[in-house]
Formats: sequence, structure tokens, C-alpha cells
Amino acid sequence: MLSKAQNKYIRSLTQQKFRQEHKVFLAEGAKIAEEWLYSSERIQIIAATEPWMAQNTTMIARHPEAEVHTVTESELASLSDLRTPNQVLLAVHLHDAKPVPQMTDWCIALDGLQDPGNMGSIIRIADWFGIKHLVCGAGCVDVYNPKVVQAAMGGHLRVNLYEADLAQFLAKCTIPVIAATLDGTNIYSVNVPPAGVLVIGNESKGISAPIQALATQKVMIPRKGGAESLNAAVSAGILCALMLPS
Repeated sequence: MLSKAQNKYIRSLTQQKFRQEHKVFLAEGAKIAEEWLYSSERIQIIAATEPWMAQNTTMIARHPEAEVHTVTESELASLSDLRTPNQVLLAVHLHDAKPVPQMTDWCIALDGLQDPGNMGSIIRIADWFGIKHLVCGAGCVDVYNPKVVQAAMGGHLRVNLYEADLAQFLAKCTIPVIAATLDGTNIYSVNVPPAGVLVIGNESKGISAPIQALATQKVMIPRKGGAESLNAAVSAGILCALMLPS
């Protein structure tokens, strides 16, 4: 059982300012908990229902550094930031921020991406396609927002995530910068480079003009129907499938 102070502390981690202050974030759900518990990441707290605890003693034993608390379903629901709380919640230590390296392979850069579901899905897409680096510019949603962590499905463990001044980062890139825009060249007619930075923009405004000005090339996915635009994560997935070597 959690004390009132522990309950308050965990609930505070749904807010970015407290995640930054404590350098801890939340990972919720059985599948996501399994990803982290089988990793070597440092776990601060494991809070789970009794049935989940009984079924996962081996995973729990891998993390003697963690505080372990058995909670009821209603207690877990009070802690969760999700509409449908799961059986387990972890508080996981954040890594210290790392400087963005000089990219030599495919990378995704995000310009003002604000939707947690899109952010998490793009991290998952990067993980699927083996893209090791994702750079977030100003205005992006926090990559450790609980909804982002949920949507990424463990991608945080395999994709390096950075925050950076996107204009400065792109200006220093030695590989092509490819911006996804509505007025770009049809992706099916583009000679795709062996490596590049794929830039995805804000859900409603797209890529800002200063960032577009730094693009080596603009590309678009041809439209046949009447939709005004594509979801940012869907666009990222289609472009990765078309541009990355199989």
C-alpha cells in the first residue's frame, strides 16, 4: 500500500515540471512494464495489483533497487494518467540530457509536434525502422509525457531522444534534410539519399518557414482522395517505409 505522500508524488509525475524536478517519469501497463523490467534501466517504484505481482516475481526480482508496492485497482486508477488504467505502473529514472551528435544515418526531426499520441507513435515508428535518433525542436510535447510513453510501446529504450534548437541542428547537418510538406516533390519520383534527416511538422501548421528554408529537399505523399492532410505519425510511417532501405 502507498502512503499519502507516495500517492501524491506518483500523481505529480503526470506533470512535466515534476518529472524534470525529480528526473523520473511514469511507464504504465503490463506490456510497457515488461519492456522496462527486462531492461537494465533503473526503476524507482513498482506499483501493481496483487495478481500482476504474483505472476511477475522474476521480473520484479531483476530490480532490487525499486520500491515495490501492492495496490488495489482503485488505487492504481487514482495514480494513472490513462483513461483505462492497467495492472502496473512504474516510476523510472530519467537519463541525463545528451548533446545531439553529428548524424551520419537516418534521423527524424520534429518541429513543434504537440500531440502525445503522434509523438509516441513516431518514436515507435523510428524503433520499427531501426532509426536510432529523434530530435525534438521547440514547442514539441515532452517525450516523457505518460501518453507519449504509452504510445511509444517501449521505443524509448531503443531510440535516442534529444531536445535541441532545430534550426541550429539542421544548419550543421552534413546529410540531406528532407522536409515533409504539402507542396513538396512527389515522394515516388525522388532519388532517395542513403541517409538523411526527415523533418515532420506541427499537426495543424506543418513545418515552420525558417525550418523549411533549411531543407535540402521537400517531399510529399501524393493525395488521391479528398482529405485535407495526413496525420503526422501516419505521414512519418509512410515516408520511412518509402525512403529507408529494406
